[in-house]
Amino acid sequence: MVEVQVTETIDCPADRVLEFVMDPRAYAAVDRKIGAIDWVRRAGDVTEFRFGSKLPGIPGPAVKVVSRMTRTSDERVDVRLPPIPANRLANLVSEFSASWVCVASGERTAVTRTVRCGFKGPAKWFAEPVLRRTLRPDVEDEMRQAKAALESSGETR
Repeated sequence: MVEVQVTETIDCPADRVLEFVMDPRAYAAVDRKIGAIDWVRRAGDVTEFRFGSKLPGIPGPAVKVVSRMTRTSDERVDVRLPPIPANRLANLVSEFSASWVCVASGERTAVTRTVRCGFKGPAKWFAEPVLRRTLRPDVEDEMRQAKAALESSGETR
């Protein structure tokens, strides 16, 4: 299992951060792991979307997966892959979870982004060592870009 956790302080309210996260088309602009999006469905605090997933450093084409993001509070969004049949390949090959946790202080928000990836079978011996080198810099870049996008959007306050 590979786990990466990165914290970035962003000059905007937590609610704005979490709404940005819950919009996969907007968030894809800052997250290279999100490829072409086929569809998005949002119902209240749950967003599901199908996209081409590409993990940093792992060769090959993007793998189509469905992601389910759930806003569990005013401070948190959790991400899981729904079970088979929506994610037949992803569920057979890997385990995945992610989250954004916000701690607000006035108009500033400390955002902690966590990504966990675990692989089963032979893929584990190849993919996990690669992700141990490539996932942290990728998530750090994602958070820098999210900060820049939110702080320059004019909608931060």
